[in-house]
Amino acid sequence: MTNTTSNEIKQLDSDYIAQTYGRFNLALSHGKGCQVWDFEGNEYLDFTSGIGVNSLGWADEDWLNAVVHQASSLAHTSNLFFTEPSSRLAKKLAEASGLKRVFFANSGAEANEGAIKTARKYSHDKYGKDRATVLTLVNSFHGRTISTLSATGQEVFHQHFFPFTKGFDHTPANELRALETRLGQKDVCAIILEVVQGEGGVCSLDHEYLQGVQALCHQYDALLIIDEVQTGVGRTGTMFAYQQFGLTPDIITLAKGLGGGLPIGAFVLGEKVQDTLGKSDHGSTFGANPVSCAGANAVLTKIDDTFLAEVKRKGEKLQKALAALPKVKSVSGLGLMIGVEFEEGTKAADVVVKCIEKGVLFLTAKTKLRLLPPLIINDEQIEKGIAVLKEVLEA
Repeated sequence: MTNTTSNEIKQLDSDYIAQTYGRFNLALSHGKGCQVWDFEGNEYLDFTSGIGVNSLGWADEDWLNAVVHQASSLAHTSNLFFTEPSSRLAKKLAEASGLKRVFFANSGAEANEGAIKTARKYSHDKYGKDRATVLTLVNSFHGRTISTLSATGQEVFHQHFFPFTKGFDHTPANELRALETRLGQKDVCAIILEVVQGEGGVCSLDHEYLQGVQALCHQYDALLIIDEVQTGVGRTGTMFAYQQFGLTPDIITLAKGLGGGLPIGAFVLGEKVQDTLGKSDHGSTFGANPVSCAGANAVLTKIDDTFLAEVKRKGEKLQKALAALPKVKSVSGLGLMIGVEFEEGTKAADVVVKCIEKGVLFLTAKTKLRLLPPLIINDEQIEKGIAVLKEVLEA
């Protein structure tokens, strides 16, 4: 506890921070595991994990020790020198994905930007300059830079910031014929997709569709890029969500849960494109930051087969309990990435506010309630969250 108050923090935010966020009326002070406290000492059970970032919850001892040790020895070097944390992390990611090489960035948007650059260079090197279009899916989300906004397949994000980057087009999800028709124009270098569309409402793509996308990518030599920014690093019950669908992507992009609470992004390159980027083709001053990489190494060390099996089990338990609640129309998602659609008249945003008042934190995704709890959440905490949600929905 400190002498700082929540109202003081909120006023400082109002006075000095760009007002770009629709924040909940809650200022957080400190956390441990799946619990977090405000400045007045009120306790909250977390089903958000910082939008899927705090994969091991708050202040995991092994993660904390790794981060503190690295910060006290070598905090930053730039990429002009070799460092141990990044090299070991790259090896872990290559082995876990079956892909070949890793580029480290600072966020999901940057990871997607790097994947886009790789795809365009691959196509330019092989086919020339008139084959640079990147396809994404309607209802997708890939970031907030100008280019990743262009890649995002939601019109609500295509406002105010014109002109957007050219060279992107959107195709409907789960419609193979539309994709094949678009690829037939022979100007496409890659398709980027999320196996589960997170910001789009926690919508899973069909297994048959995903298999068809992969086959078409092979047929037209378009790179298959899978955005695992929200789904990756154990969130869906496998290390990467694509592994549940028999896919072999050319590139995957990562961020969020990888660093366990520290900013880090990455794109992982398959065999076809492992050498596409050469010296000076891409770079990042803070990419592969040793402290962030040390945190990520601690995260990946914990995510073994037993851990992943527990994520699947807890996800199934949570989905079943959610489906039985009053006013729930449908439940979607994989593992501990879950969306809840309510019957007409019940607004997810209102439910979130009422649950905060009762000490439980949830998220929204479009009109749905979204659950992204720390992967370490236990059965008792799941049951407590369900009980509070039930109480709110019955009121």
